[in-house]
Amino acid sequence: QVQLVESGGGLVQAGGSLRLSCAASGRIFSVSTMGWFRQAPGKEREFVAVVRWSGASTYYADSVKGRFIISRDNPRNTVYLQMNSLKPEDTAVYYCAAGWSVGTSPNEYVYWGQGTQVSVSS
Repeated sequence: QVQLVESGGGLVQAGGSLRLSCAASGRIFSVSTMGWFRQAPGKEREFVAVVRWSGASTYYADSVKGRFIISRDNPRNTVYLQMNSLKPEDTAVYYCAAGWSVGTSPNEYVYWGQGTQVSVSS
């Protein structure tokens, strides 16, 4: 089992920045990728970004490319999502996920955190 705990959400004005953290514990060696998804009210959960624990591979949704940066701190077993130039449409609950895929479907990830709310005001 892998446990994931997100933090760093909050309320920010449009154009502002937030950094989300996801601390992983448990059998971390059993997974190879960490991703971020988000879900707005009434919408499906959507892919945001993913990073491999080893190597430098990162992948982003087109909607956040150039604004968000995913990174990892292996010694701390933590993955970050730096969110810049935030827009009201970025408002959602953000979830951390772990698995073996770099895919964009939530079904490709096995472990999930509880989520953290990000609200962007206009």
